[in-house]
Amino acid sequence: MSTNDKRIREFAYQIWESEGKPEGQDARHWEMARKLAEAEALAPSKSPKAAGSKAAAKAPASKANGKAAEPKTKAKPAAASKVIPPGEKANEKKPRAARKPPAV
Repeated sequence: MSTNDKRIREFAYQIWESEGKPEGQDARHWEMARKLAEAEALAPSKSPKAAGSKAAAKAPASKANGKAAEPKTKAKPAAASKVIPPGEKANEKKPRAARKPPAV
């Protein structure tokens, strides 16, 4: 399986999960994932500053142990987390109203 196929599979799975794991939508999820992977491949690579990684923007890492420092967390693709199927609205969270103190 190629790297591109693995990426499409990851996107399709994320889409499927984000929609509540519906049955019978695999072809639509796969097509959406294929388009996302294609767009990701064609997009110009982001600079470390634009990606939000301060560690990557710094000069070469400290070599106290003779090893380069590795990032502590792995960033998730932004596109995959914001997939909204056609015809559906994004669920926007409404701010909560302040609670009133109980009546005495």
